[in-house]
Amino acid sequence: MQPVDFTTLTAACSEIRANWLPSRLEQVYQRDRYTIAMALRTLKQRDWLEISWHPQAAHICIGDPPPRSPDTFTFSQQLIHQLSSLALVAIEAIAPWERVIDLQFARRPGESALYHVYAEIMGKYSNVILTDASNIIITAAHQVSQQQSSVRPIQTGQSYETPPKLTGTVPSLSESQQRWQERVTLVPGAIKRQLLKSYSGLSAALLELMLLEANIAPETSTDSLNPNDWQRLFERWQEWLQALDSSKFQPAWTKDGYTVMGWGGVENVKDIQELLNRYYSNQINQQLFSQLRHQLTQKLNNILTKLRNKAQTFKTRLQQSDQADEYRQKADLLMAHLQNWEPGMKEIILADFDTSLPVAIALQPDKNAVQNAQSLYKQHQKLKRARSAVEPLLLSVQTEIEYLEQVEAAIAQIDNYQTAEDLRTLEEIREELIGQKYLEDPEYRSRSANEVPSTNFHRYLTPSGFEVLIGRNNRQNDQLTFRVAGDYDLWFHAQEIPGSHVLLRLEPGGVAEEADLQFVANLAAYYSRARQSDQVPVVYTQLKHVYKPKGAKPGIAIYKQESILWGKPQMVIIGHKP
Repeated sequence: MQPVDFTTLTAACSEIRANWLPSRLEQVYQRDRYTIAMALRTLKQRDWLEISWHPQAAHICIGDPPPRSPDTFTFSQQLIHQLSSLALVAIEAIAPWERVIDLQFARRPGESALYHVYAEIMGKYSNVILTDASNIIITAAHQVSQQQSSVRPIQTGQSYETPPKLTGTVPSLSESQQRWQERVTLVPGAIKRQLLKSYSGLSAALLELMLLEANIAPETSTDSLNPNDWQRLFERWQEWLQALDSSKFQPAWTKDGYTVMGWGGVENVKDIQELLNRYYSNQINQQLFSQLRHQLTQKLNNILTKLRNKAQTFKTRLQQSDQADEYRQKADLLMAHLQNWEPGMKEIILADFDTSLPVAIALQPDKNAVQNAQSLYKQHQKLKRARSAVEPLLLSVQTEIEYLEQVEAAIAQIDNYQTAEDLRTLEEIREELIGQKYLEDPEYRSRSANEVPSTNFHRYLTPSGFEVLIGRNNRQNDQLTFRVAGDYDLWFHAQEIPGSHVLLRLEPGGVAEEADLQFVANLAAYYSRARQSDQVPVVYTQLKHVYKPKGAKPGIAIYKQESILWGKPQMVIIGHKP
């Protein structure tokens, strides 16, 4: 992930300063443990200033509005308590070439700042700190104790101390090419590494693009550069410093990240705020997506393994109980042939009542024939009781397995992060599993149980132009089938296979052609656990024939009066969506 360097921070703050000073602070919302959003209003506009102290993705930019879920973090509550209705009157760097921004809040423009919010955008040491006018710390996003850092503790009630000053040489527009070149070549080495060692305020990403713009490979040794190379590189160096001096930047996407200098750009962006918001939102979401998907997959694997073992144990007990009648028959045989028993016998062989075939009956030698028969009758009764006790237990476990396999299939369908909706779909699955008591996460701020699930269904159009909606998790499946569906729609699902609920939307009088039905059957097969099969049985029926059993878990439905089609998942071409 590309970190925010001094150049990017300068560019971002320059834009924010031009468009958002002065502005009134209306609200503070903490999105997660690393990000706050401040609602700012000017005479012309209202938007959200996002400040993140994420160790890999610390940044500051105008971002998206926060979700409607409640904010339960204390840091944001402390900020709004102190800053509510104040004006953001200044955004200043605390010192040249430092990545610490001082956001100053006063009652009105022109007055002295009552509070400072210091945004320290410094990689893994990033932080956000609120102080009063005397620079006494009121609160911090990340408190640092004396034990954690004897150099710079950060705790409520202490004076705010700025980070240690830069010790290296800082770039300057007034420095000549000769002096600059001498400094960089003092010790021979790769040009990129030598520039990083010689000057503060640079980043690896900036230098890579600067060198490539000058047509120099980053690993080229300083000894092998000719005068033309040095001239081209120094021109780029000056271009960079002039952009910082004039606050004129060119935001663009590069093939691996972004640039605010325009170098290596493959697609221009209208402003730096949009660039940073999109980049870091996507990067953090992708990271969260991968972590959450791994967590959910591992948890489900563990639970399903235990449940399948339990089910196998119950099946073994049922198989044993199938021998109940055999014990009773042996007891009956023994009672009918008491005269054949002799003291001390360990086994007796008697003819079966029906087949006359010999039946061997194991005996306990210390018991007589009647006692042995009674023991066999007791074993018969015990196994019969075991069946009546085990059968409902096995049914319960199998129902649980069926439900969790449905969840597992939903996660399998969301295999790669593409949009924020993919992460939201996984988060809904996590909420569902927490609600069903399969997951415990004391740090997780569960949304309201009454909140409507997202409706970011997969959407397709059939050959005749009918809309098809596909649930992406169990909560969406329930929403789709029991809330969104209309009376004339058709409901599809892979037969007895975990998968998505699929809805073919039909208007009154609308008739789906065979090609439409086959198209939807293919989709139902594709969005099921049997995606890799050549053919998958798919049922479809009218919505009035689909029911949710009382007390059933999310995503579970029963149906009747169904028809069956053979879906062909390999026929589905992903990407052909309306």
